[in-house]
Amino acid sequence: MARVTESLSEALGRLYSRGFTHDLLADDGRLRDVTTGERHDPELLAIAEIVRFEGASDPDEQAILFALESPSGRPLGTYATAYGPATPREDVEVVRRIGVKRRATPRSSA
Repeated sequence: MARVTESLSEALGRLYSRGFTHDLLADDGRLRDVTTGERHDPELLAIAEIVRFEGASDPDEQAILFALESPSGRPLGTYATAYGPATPREDVEVVRRIGVKRRATPRSSA
């Protein structure tokens, strides 16, 4: 993974400008759009990009951001969670179900 100096808010802004405009979160085994309440089955989505973040002063402060595409291949939204041992169990299960349906572009932010 290439090192990229990008904050979470910068990555969200960049992805938003590319059409990933919905904020998603894990909810009862599915991903829920926080604005519309629409629920998405993880198996039907594809990961378009992954961005990983580590805290500059504390390596335990880790997060991961997924840019997700709809079943039609169009940008849908973003899904962020803790990365590493602090990842909530429900988030781990949802990410496992999303899978990578095509080669995602991994990015790492310092």
